[in-house]
Amino acid sequence: MVVHRDPTRISTVLARAKANSKVTTAPRPVPRSPLRVAIADDSYLVREALAAVISHIDGTELVASCADGDELVSAVEATDADVAIVDLRMPPAGEDEGISVAAQLRERRPGVGVIALSQFAGAAYALDLLAAGAEGRGYLLKERIRDANELGAAITTVAEGGTVIDPMLVRELLATDRARASSPVDELTPRELQVLAEMAEGKSNAAIADSLTLTKRAVEKHVGQIFQKLGLEDDEVVSRRVTAVLLFLSSPPS
Repeated sequence: MVVHRDPTRISTVLARAKANSKVTTAPRPVPRSPLRVAIADDSYLVREALAAVISHIDGTELVASCADGDELVSAVEATDADVAIVDLRMPPAGEDEGISVAAQLRERRPGVGVIALSQFAGAAYALDLLAAGAEGRGYLLKERIRDANELGAAITTVAEGGTVIDPMLVRELLATDRARASSPVDELTPRELQVLAEMAEGKSNAAIADSLTLTKRAVEKHVGQIFQKLGLEDDEVVSRRVTAVLLFLSSPPS
């Protein structure tokens, strides 16, 4: 898989992400139950499949099913949805409509979580999705929607202001970066690479500790070392850390 890069764009977005990491985001209110979900995909079959999966997720309610981005934005406002699940490529824009929808909702309904679905692990699209802030945003491959538990966890995470990044994209970014000459990632130990991959998926230090069978203090130490080696500032806001890590791993060689 080829990860397309635009050095100028990535450099600009990286600077913005580092600046954003210094901003304290106001805590979101506790999400209501059931969570109101609106979906959009130009494929009727995909919409029906999504609706069927959501119907099996406890604590969620499908409030709108749309065929394009404009319809979804209107539906989110009309139904007071908590989360929007949108196909990355669909009318009217075609190429990156999901990114456009996320940007519109960031401005018009900032409390709404957005999950963009894609057929492939496109790093450039993920960067665009997270460029204005990673809180309340998710990027998943469409194959994930078959698992109600996985999709349900993603819906809850973005509704709470967290970030969800498809593990396949994280692995692709790590592999691509390690293949580059003189990459700072080469300085990371195997354990630090494990922690970085977990962190880039949006997990808290406590969740990483559970996943890797480490103490929370050990994870905190590894995180500090990772950011020091990568030249990124540590931050308690997980979504901001995810943005910085993903942008760094996708940046071109110096």
